Amino acid sequence: MNVSEDYRNAWESYWLETTDAPGEAIWDSDPALTAMPHSELLLPHADTTRTIVDLGCGNGTQTRYLATRFARAVGVDLSHAAIEHARRAADGHAVEFQQLDLTDTEAVRVLHSRLGDSNVYMRAVIHQSEPEARPAVARAVAELVGARGRAFVVELTSGSRQVLGRAVDDPGGPPPKLRRVFQHGLKPADAQDEEVPSLLGAAGLEILATGETSLPQTEYLADGTRIDLPARWFVLAGGEKTAE
Repeated sequence: MNVSEDYRNAWESYWLETTDAPGEAIWDSDPALTAMPHSELLLPHADTTRTIVDLGCGNGTQTRYLATRFARAVGVDLSHAAIEHARRAADGHAVEFQQLDLTDTEAVRVLHSRLGDSNVYMRAVIHQSEPEARPAVARAVAELVGARGRAFVVELTSGSRQVLGRAVDDPGGPPPKLRRVFQHGLKPADAQDEEVPSLLGAAGLEILATGETSLPQTEYLADGTRIDLPARWFVLAGGEKTAE
């Protein structure tokens, strides 16, 4: 299956209306708060001579950091506009970006054939994907990891809905960066907590390590508190592939 046109258009319009300014997207956090600590959790399990693929790379901020920790970094995103942002920001960094629908099974297989078994970094993609697309997103992780790669997946938990609810109830309503997410019809923290590990397992992925964390955002509540969204992380290895 492929994602719906409504979902694709929501992301395209969001990124088309986003400038190249760092941090304008609410999730465009400094890698020191995201990809750096996440890499420290992945590295004990991963072969750094393998490529790392950043799924849902957006404007490529985290991909550029990952390129400093692994032999090669490739960022992919559903949105053409996001990939254009990423390419402009690359500015000489040894990174590659391409548009890719993670639910396009054949396109994912082609990428795996080109890169070989790879490491994967996926930050907050399943939780906002369309429910019917989530199994395919998990299978994309398994396809790219293959038998020898490793994956780091981090997804928002139900606690994030409470934090977002407080932000919505702020005086004056949601802060601007969060308001823009809702205006484009994007749905953060939409997946249930038990759904994510279930999807990963059904895709044939083995959980090597897991833990609680939070994903810092680039937006703040009216009282100046940074919005940090509760999340759970997983380090994963490939296993036996399941039938689609």
